[in-house]
Amino acid sequence: MDIPGQSDPSKDTHRSRLAQAARALPRAPGVYLMKDSDGTVLYVGKAAVLPQRVGSYFQASAQLEAKTRQMVELVASFDVIECEGEWEALLMESRLIKDIRPRFNIRLLDDKSFPYLAITIRDDFPGVYITRTPTDERFKGARVLGPFTSVSALREAHQLLQRVFRFRTCELEIKQDDPRNRFFRPCLLHAIGQCTAPCADRVTKEDYRVDIDRFLRFLTSKRTQMLSELERDMTAASDERDYEKAAVLRDQIKAIERLDDREKRSLDGEADWQPEVTIFSGDPSKGLQSLQKTLGLDEPIRCIEGIDIAHLAGNETVGSKVCFIDGRPFKDAYRRYRIRSVDNDDYMAIREVVSRRYRDAGAGNELYPDVVLIDGGLGQLHAALEAFKELEIHPPMVVSLAKKEELVHVQQRADPIKLGRENLGLKLCQSIRDEAHRFAQHYHHILRRKSMFDDPDVTRARPG
Repeated sequence: MDIPGQSDPSKDTHRSRLAQAARALPRAPGVYLMKDSDGTVLYVGKAAVLPQRVGSYFQASAQLEAKTRQMVELVASFDVIECEGEWEALLMESRLIKDIRPRFNIRLLDDKSFPYLAITIRDDFPGVYITRTPTDERFKGARVLGPFTSVSALREAHQLLQRVFRFRTCELEIKQDDPRNRFFRPCLLHAIGQCTAPCADRVTKEDYRVDIDRFLRFLTSKRTQMLSELERDMTAASDERDYEKAAVLRDQIKAIERLDDREKRSLDGEADWQPEVTIFSGDPSKGLQSLQKTLGLDEPIRCIEGIDIAHLAGNETVGSKVCFIDGRPFKDAYRRYRIRSVDNDDYMAIREVVSRRYRDAGAGNELYPDVVLIDGGLGQLHAALEAFKELEIHPPMVVSLAKKEELVHVQQRADPIKLGRENLGLKLCQSIRDEAHRFAQHYHHILRRKSMFDDPDVTRARPG
C-alpha cells in the first residue's frame, strides 16, 4: 500500500527507466503505443518529435490529467513506429486506434465529435472535406477516413496535402460539361497553385481523377513508394515527349519531398507570397483560429479581403482591396479603384467599391472570400452591407474595424466586439486594415503626383 505523501520507490525507478528509454528514441515524428505488463496496448498516440512527447508522460513534475495518470500507472513498456512526417503519423494513429481499439482511446471510437476526412469519390470532381458528421447525406458513398484525435493537426495536414494534389475543398456542385463553368472565375486557391479549378473548366474530369487517385494511394502507402511511382510515370511521359505531363509530375514530386518543411513552406510557385513583406508578426494560423472563434464561424478562415477608402479634402477619392490568404498577403490579388460616383463621401465610395469588386460573386460566377473586412466603424459596415443587399448572392461574413477604439463590428450583431490588445485575431485584422489603408494612400499619392484624371476601371496592384 502506498503511504500518503510518499512515492513508491519501485514505481519511481520504473518510471525513470521508461523516461530514459524515451530520451533514447530517434528525434523523428511517429506513433507510440503504450503497453501494460501483459503486452496489451493501452493507448496509441502520435508525436511530432518522439522523445519529447513520449518522455513527457514519465517526468516526475508532469501535470497529467486524472485519466492520463491512471494510464501511466499501468504502463510497463512502449513501442514506437517512426513515420516520414507528421501527416503520416496522423493517418497511422487513426488506423491503429480503429484496428486495436485501445482501452484509453475508447472515447475516440464512440464520440461522434471527432473529425473525419471525407472524399466524395462519386462526384464528377471529388472534394476533400473535414467533417464531424461523416454520416450526412452529402457524404453518401464518400471515402471516409478517421476518426482523428486532433482537428488542428488534421487541418494542417489537409492544407499541406492540398498543395501537392490540388483537390478542391469548396462546396460547389460541379458537373462535367456544365456550360456555366466557362464563365466562372476560380477562387484564389487556384491562383496560388492549390486547386486545379474544375469549377472553371481548367482541368478535365480524367486528369482531376488521376490526382484524386494519387491522393488516395498516398494516404494508404509510404511516401517513398509513391515517389517511386511518380518518378517512373515522369520518365515514361518524358520518353513519350509528353513534356507538359512530365512537368506536372516533376512539380508533384518536389511538393511531396517538401511536405515536412513546415516553416519555410517553399513549394514551387509560392514566390507570390512575398514572405519578406509578411505584415502580421504573430503566428498566422493562430490569428486565423482566434478570429474564427471570435466570429463564431464553423469553417476555418483561409481568405480575407480588406477594403479602404482614401482622399485628401475630397479630391482624388480612391479605394483599395487587399487580399490575405492563410494570414499572409497575396499581392497578385490586390486591386485599386478610382471612385466615380462621389468626391467626398466615404459611405458611397465603399458602396461603389463593394459593388464593383463583388458583382461576379454576387451573380454566382465567383466565390466570396471567407471574410470581408471594411476599414471603419458601424457606418462603413452598413454602407458595405447595403451594397451587398443589391446582389443576388450575399457574402458569408462582413466585418469592420474602427481605428482608435479598435472595435470589431459584425453583420447581424447589435453590439460591437471588444477584444484585448493582445488578441491574435484582432492583431491580424489590424494588419489587414493597415495594409489596405497603406495601399489606398499609395494609389492616392500616385494620382495626385501624376495628375491622372483618366478613369480606368481597376488598376492591377504592383508591390509598393
